[in-house]
Amino acid sequence: MASVANMQKCAFAGRSLVTRGTAVPRAPARGLRVAAASDRQMWLTGAEAPKHLDGSLPGDFGFDPLGLGTDPDRLKWYVEAEKTNGRWAMMAVAGILFTEATGFAPKWFNVGYEAGQDYPLPALIAIEAVVMGYIETKRLQGFKQTGKSGFLNAHPFDPAGMNSDSMALKEIKNGRLAMIAFVGFSVQALITREGPLANLGAHMSDPFNVNITTSILKLPETLSQ
Repeated sequence: MASVANMQKCAFAGRSLVTRGTAVPRAPARGLRVAAASDRQMWLTGAEAPKHLDGSLPGDFGFDPLGLGTDPDRLKWYVEAEKTNGRWAMMAVAGILFTEATGFAPKWFNVGYEAGQDYPLPALIAIEAVVMGYIETKRLQGFKQTGKSGFLNAHPFDPAGMNSDSMALKEIKNGRLAMIAFVGFSVQALITREGPLANLGAHMSDPFNVNITTSILKLPETLSQ
C-alpha cells in the first residue's frame, strides 16, 4: 500500500524542513483470518482444532480428543513415537501380505512360534536385549539432542535424501493406515484363525455369510477349537 505523504514545514536555521510520513501496515480483516482458518483440513468437518495443534506438524488434522499433546515436550515425543510405530506397522503389514501371497507363511501369526522351535528362547531374548537395546539407546540419545529420531548417529535417518514436507505427510498417512491395518489383521487372526488374504477371498466368495458380523457371532465357537 502506497503511503500518503504528509508535508510538514517548520523553521530551522532559515530553511524549511520537509518530512515524509511512513505508512502503518493495516491488520488483515477479520474475515480474511476466518477464511484462512476455515481452509484448514480437519479430521471432521466443522471440528475445531485445539490450541496446541496449529497445523504446522505433518498430518495435523486437529485430532487430539484426550489432550495428550498439550505439553510441548510430550508432543514432540508423541510425534516421533507415532512415526516410529507407523514405520514398524508398514513393514509388518507388507511382510504379512507378502508371506501369505507367496505361500511362505499362510498364517503369519504362527511364524514366530514355529520358527522359535529351532532356537533356544533365552538366546533369542539375549540377542534382542543387546542389539535392540543398543539401537534404542542411540535413538533416545539422538532425540534428546536433535528432537528427531533416527538410526545410530543419523538424526533423522535419511540415506536416500527424500526428507521433505510432502514425503513427511505421505509417511504419516501411510503409517496410520498401516497401524489400523495391523490391528485389523490381528483381530482377524483371533476371530477366524486365518490370514488377511484368506479372509478377503472368503468374504468375496460369500459376502453375506462371511463378514464381520458373522465372524463375531462365531467367535465363541472359534475360541473353543
